[in-house]
Amino acid sequence: MRLPVIVGFGGVSPAGRSSFHHAYRRTILDSIQGSERSDMFMSLASLMNLREGQNGKPLTAKNVEAEVGQQCLDGSLIRQLENNLFDPDNIPTHMAVELSPDNGANADANRHTNDIIIAAKNLPNPMPEGCSAEALDGGLVRLKISDDAELKLKTLRKLTVQSAGQLPSGFDPAALYQSRFHPRGLQLSIIAASDAVQSVGIDWETIKQHVRPDEVCVYASSAMGQLDKCGSGGMTQARLRGERPSSKQLALGLNQMPADFVNAYVLGSVGSTGAAVGACASFLYNLRLAVDEIKSGRRRVAVVGGAEAPITPEIIEGYAAMSALVTDENLRKLDGVDNPDYRRASRPFGNNAGFVLGESGQYVVLFDDALAMELGASIHGAVSDVFASADGIKKSISSPGPGNYITIAKAVGAARSIVGDAMIREHSFMQAHGSSTPQNRVTESLILDKVAQAFGIDNWPITAVKAYLGHSIGTASGDQLINTLGVLSNEILPGIPTIDKVADDVYADRLNISTTDLGLHGRAEIGFLNSKGFGGNNATGTVLSPRLVAQMMKHRYGEKDYAAYLDRNNAIQEIAQAYDQQCMNGPMPAIYRFGEPPLDDSDITVSSEEVKINGFDNTVDLEFENPYSDMFTG
Repeated sequence: MRLPVIVGFGGVSPAGRSSFHHAYRRTILDSIQGSERSDMFMSLASLMNLREGQNGKPLTAKNVEAEVGQQCLDGSLIRQLENNLFDPDNIPTHMAVELSPDNGANADANRHTNDIIIAAKNLPNPMPEGCSAEALDGGLVRLKISDDAELKLKTLRKLTVQSAGQLPSGFDPAALYQSRFHPRGLQLSIIAASDAVQSVGIDWETIKQHVRPDEVCVYASSAMGQLDKCGSGGMTQARLRGERPSSKQLALGLNQMPADFVNAYVLGSVGSTGAAVGACASFLYNLRLAVDEIKSGRRRVAVVGGAEAPITPEIIEGYAAMSALVTDENLRKLDGVDNPDYRRASRPFGNNAGFVLGESGQYVVLFDDALAMELGASIHGAVSDVFASADGIKKSISSPGPGNYITIAKAVGAARSIVGDAMIREHSFMQAHGSSTPQNRVTESLILDKVAQAFGIDNWPITAVKAYLGHSIGTASGDQLINTLGVLSNEILPGIPTIDKVADDVYADRLNISTTDLGLHGRAEIGFLNSKGFGGNNATGTVLSPRLVAQMMKHRYGEKDYAAYLDRNNAIQEIAQAYDQQCMNGPMPAIYRFGEPPLDDSDITVSSEEVKINGFDNTVDLEFENPYSDMFTG
């Protein structure tokens, strides 16, 4: 069976740029020094368009933290809502006002009405009940209200939720390419997929010529769809705002668009594509499709990801109406203070009152192990399995159920079959869903504690990156995967610094939930990703360290061939590092292939054996073995 190995990863979250572990290092900042620390600041400063010091000279690794370090820290991770997208203190709204005719003592004896003078062109048609109009000079009419009527008055309101996991201050994905009225989530898809593909260090044209066109797949989605003004949100609000829907809003609002955009504008792929949606587990659902495809041999290259941009007033208020988000009032009550601590708004497994919305775009590139060996690709880990299960009968759509027991237990059991009991007990860790709600801290910890007991795990290291990034809905498990790759590389597990202690009702007898970073040196070999979504969507994935993968590759291919692979990899690493330096010293280069000549009918040749496509060295094979040969006689 082929092993799906991760050869590239990238994206942008509230912690910064994902590739080369920069975003991960923002979450363990107190545990790193030297070039790792300075490179993280250089990456974040460049992303935030802070490329010059106070003297006007370009920033360097030596002075970046002193010059702009505090700005980088203040403008990243969870924080108070900024007004770059909208003003959270002045959200436009309409208030219904009931009007009645003035029949009191001061009313005109001959006319018991309320009169309003308006332009004739603004007169509603049909007229509201209880209203009539009288024509005046100058294109005006007198609108008479002779009976009870309702008007909508435009006013402003302040959001009750003022915390969010926003992209770093000053970063604008739309400025990196010709975004052409793309919703913010699709902008993030272009940037994140571009980052992942370029982080591989092998040109995409080289990759595609080493496989058949249909041996590439792209699986990506957005759980919420694109709900800002350029997507479905703008379409549904247009008439209420007195505007017209655009020709793009409906199409760009669909939740499979993150995959469609990557196929069309980043890769130019004609391979398999799809968009699995499983609420907050959507990224893992898409990863499961890709892993199964590579393990089966149907695909050799997979680009997996998603992007979510849910920080809009409507989505914030929707989740707040469910009592799912932590409000400013609840933050004040938790701490007994007048001013809420927005930086500590998300508190997984601690005393909490709701989750914090975040925005993020994350993509990974997977090869099968043979292709990675052939091309010399860097291997950052491998995804051996992803399991998904539903919850069965539910009391409510948001309540937890038994499905997560199945996914976690199967993930641990499958990993045990590969590495053995001792490795699971002593060298694994868990990226918990950790949504920061009172219900999650109890139910998820109980599942983790029971599974730990079943497998003989006494002190299971647990983290929850939502403490740093917030909850990016469909991309949340992508945030977990990116962070896990960092843990497997640096062997430091981020703590949960936003809590003072683990809440009393958390089941943690066999769990190690730390408020500070945990050093896992020599013990970070298997990472588990757990995700729980509304509607009973549960998924758990298993990620193997690059050290384990190296052992597996040596066993499969032999020491000599593996040494030759390492020689090929040296040049690949140099190209990848050059890309990283480019991003640290200037804007992230986006791949955006809009306007390139598309394929037409003359570019395709079909025979009974194969399909040839111009631009692809290899063909699509049409000769299949009969999988049902045992069902035929003669």
